[in-house]
Amino acid sequence: MQVVVIPKRGGYDKLEVHERPSPALASGQVRIEVDAIGINYADCVIRMGLYKSAKEFVGWPITPGFEVAGIVTEVADDVTDLEEGAEVMAVTRFGGYVSELCVSRSQVFARPKGFDAAASAGFCAVHLTADYAMHELAGAGQGDPVLIHSAAGGVGTVLVQLARHRGCHVVGVVGGSHKVDVVRALGADAVIDKSTEDLWGAARGHAPDGFKAVFDANGVATLGQSYEHLAPTGRVVVYGFATMLPRAGQRMNYLKLAWDWLRTPRFNPLDLTSQNRSVMGFNLSYMFDHTALLERSMARLLELAEVGALRPPPVTRYRLSDVGQAHHDLETGRTVGKLVLVPDARYEAGSR
Repeated sequence: MQVVVIPKRGGYDKLEVHERPSPALASGQVRIEVDAIGINYADCVIRMGLYKSAKEFVGWPITPGFEVAGIVTEVADDVTDLEEGAEVMAVTRFGGYVSELCVSRSQVFARPKGFDAAASAGFCAVHLTADYAMHELAGAGQGDPVLIHSAAGGVGTVLVQLARHRGCHVVGVVGGSHKVDVVRALGADAVIDKSTEDLWGAARGHAPDGFKAVFDANGVATLGQSYEHLAPTGRVVVYGFATMLPRAGQRMNYLKLAWDWLRTPRFNPLDLTSQNRSVMGFNLSYMFDHTALLERSMARLLELAEVGALRPPPVTRYRLSDVGQAHHDLETGRTVGKLVLVPDARYEAGSR
């Protein structure tokens, strides 16, 4: 099988593509012939050597990747509710950049209605992240104003749709004018283009009394102001720190990283209680042991897809052997929707 291996932290040259024997199928597992692999910014952070859970659960060398879509080709004897030939998607804690995957049955799901293999490959990680942020943490509902940073990205596009479905007043933030129409089409009530507008001045105009929830994966660049623009009882939901990391083609600057870490806001519990505001954070890779939570979340998401409340995102495909270019493009911040890798043989054969 084709597999991407990162022997040690570094740039795009550390993404090595190898051929290896197919893995053995263990009890309780399903074998999937992979049609497409979702790319997440976390994969880039893993390559940089800064993803904490990757160090804890795997170490070097590591194969990144949290999600795939494909065809079931084999099931273990103790798996009785899934048959060969089923079109599925799966979530995995690392190890997804492969052309063939063996994974626990509990991490395999039916593809959502209206999503092809490429769109399904990008479903699990961003949708589970967005669903947990919105339904378990944010507490926002009908009429509540919410602010979604990076609204044209993978998680952001799902947050816009989930917030819209809950009846929130949705304000999306994008970093380029070419992303505005994408976010509006997903149902945002307003879109702030911070490349041409004053972000926080515009935000105050949309929610003079503050936001019920702000979803922030930027880190130090926006986190402090995200908190300051909350309404009483409002919540900042944090799921990343993208602006602290290098952009495409840049070398890791550890002095900048340290400076950004020092500048990252620390929230005093006394202030939180007196201001009636909350800051909440999570990382999906630490939640794999919460099987019931993930299954409940996925059931909710598949139901929303069934009724058309979740739409397939724009998808850009890359050969698995072009993984370095895919990481570069994602790190530019100019992409829209989801990027996916397609195993080289499957890419040449076309969509399935």
